[in-house]
Amino acid sequence: MNQTLNRVVITGMGAITPLGLSVEETWQGLLAGKSGIGPVSRFDSSELRTHIAAEVRNFDPNNYMDRKEARRLDLYIQYAMAAAKEAMADAKLDMANEDPSRVGVIFGSAMGGMQAVEEVAATVRDKGLRRVSAFFVPNLLVDSASGRISIEYNAQGMNHAVVSACATGTAACGEAYEILRRGDADVIISGGSEASITPFSMAGFDNVGALSQHNDEPEVASRPFDLQRDGFVISEGAGVVIMETEAHAKARGATIYAEVIGYGSSADAHHMTAPHEHSRGAISSMKMALRKAAQSGVGLENIDYINAHGTSTKLNDSSETYALKQVWGEQAYKLVISSTKSMLGHMLGAAGAVEAIICAKVIGAGIIPPTINLHTPDPDCDLNYTPNEARKMAINVALSNSFGFGGHNATLIMQRYR
Repeated sequence: MNQTLNRVVITGMGAITPLGLSVEETWQGLLAGKSGIGPVSRFDSSELRTHIAAEVRNFDPNNYMDRKEARRLDLYIQYAMAAAKEAMADAKLDMANEDPSRVGVIFGSAMGGMQAVEEVAATVRDKGLRRVSAFFVPNLLVDSASGRISIEYNAQGMNHAVVSACATGTAACGEAYEILRRGDADVIISGGSEASITPFSMAGFDNVGALSQHNDEPEVASRPFDLQRDGFVISEGAGVVIMETEAHAKARGATIYAEVIGYGSSADAHHMTAPHEHSRGAISSMKMALRKAAQSGVGLENIDYINAHGTSTKLNDSSETYALKQVWGEQAYKLVISSTKSMLGHMLGAAGAVEAIICAKVIGAGIIPPTINLHTPDPDCDLNYTPNEARKMAINVALSNSFGFGGHNATLIMQRYR
């Protein structure tokens, strides 16, 4: 039996990033080519080779929640709650008028409550096991953000935490799209959050050789597709999108930013930290998303903009470029691409959700944020990455890629709503 699938739209957006404490502040920073990267201020990083990160600045959780509750919540949950508050207000979604069983939360994090882990490790070392906080486990769990958001808004529908490393944010939005498309909810609060600029986390990435060591010039450290790139810059924050079925959004008169038309997900099944040498997972993820987009009449030639995963690591950037060429062939040289991680750093599990917001903004504004710090192109990365300056261009369809440790891949496609 053929099932009629719902159209799915984005009606609200919220963000906490190193460029600002809102979607608009972040967006304006991106268009200006502003870097959110600077010296690590949270702890003494002198034992590490890397001393830079993209920290969220001037964040006060008391602006978003009760002071007592804020003290009990890990920073990654605080970021999630703050971004959700902006997104819900933006969507003008009044839960008093909703069937709560039809409102769900699909929200993820790559690493969860790292702050909680490190605080408890210090407590056990200094005071013993009996002094471990009763709030430790709820703060540690990756599903605590999705649970806490559902409690805040009485969202009683489907509720899952998506965990797929740096593909998490995109995968969470994609899974929300699938739930809405098949009719298991009317509204989904979706996205990702991360707060992993901590000693344990940075030491792990530093020791595996993944982080940039451009310590003397933090603002130019993230340089996707540039020949001089030497690793990613760890970042933090949250992105939240409110997604609805078209029918539900229209019935309540919601503003529609974009329509989600494709989602793909795959595994490299190859290596825990390196992409497949022939980019098979990235290719598969994009092809799956494109197959679904074809149902909306969108083909390869209709993709106007790609927000690349573009982490500024040697392997990722060349692998993603190769994948794009394999999917688009010679048409790849006509693609307009950029990596906003050049300014935001790599927000890990939050990255894909923020980049979905960026794609919706690109469609609405007709402006493509640049890839900054791209001055010496890598010969293996020879596509159009919108170097250094924003570009005005009518955009109807945008695609966003996210790839993560463990070989996780996710792709999201959205178009201008008609």
